[in-house]
Order: sequence, then C-alpha cells, then structure tokens
Amino acid sequence: MGTILAIIIGGLISGLIIWIVGRLNLGMSVTGFVPAFIAGFVIAIVAGIVNWLLAALGISIGGGWLGAIVNLIIAAIVLMISGSIVPGMAVKGFTGAIVAAIAIGVVGWLVGLILAPFMI
Repeated sequence: MGTILAIIIGGLISGLIIWIVGRLNLGMSVTGFVPAFIAGFVIAIVAGIVNWLLAALGISIGGGWLGAIVNLIIAAIVLMISGSIVPGMAVKGFTGAIVAAIAIGVVGWLVGLILAPFMI
C-alpha cells in the first residue's frame, strides 16, 4: 500500500510541477491539471523506456557539464514525445522543450524545498 501511495503522490507532485510550468508558458502548455497529471505519468514511462534503451545499447551518460547537457537533451526529447502522446499538452519545438525541461527542473527543485519540511 505504501508503494502505491508513493506513486500516486509522486504523480500528483509531477502533475503540479508540469501544470505550473505550463501556466508560466515556458516552452510548453497544458490545458488543465488532468492533462498535466497524465503527462507526469507519461513522461515517467517514456523516460524509463529511453533510459532502458540507452543502457541496453551500452551508452553511459557521465557526470559533469557534458552529462548535464546530454541529460537536458534527453529530457527535451522525452518532453517532445510526451507532448505528441498526451492530449492537452503541447511542446513548442525543440527549443521550447529545452526551456521547459530547465523550467521543470527549477520548479521541481523549488517545490521540493517547500515540501521538504512535510516529508517523513
């Protein structure tokens, strides 16, 4: 039961972050919270598949600046794929996906700071 609850809470928080970035119109848009919530789960699934494919091909993403740039590009590609799957979510090209990926990271960090005192 704890794992299912953690997945649901994680999905709600991801949906909130995507909804905030969509409302700020930073490279992507969503029509409401339900598409943002669905997008959070779709992005998690697509990212998992992409990371699995990269690992299956033996491609390792290192750390440092180069690793950060590669991860940013992968996040942008994941957003573009998810934008084509989720109705109500639109990504504004590759540049918009890069901006949205950065914004999702920053907003996620800020939400984490706000929610940290409430985490067990």
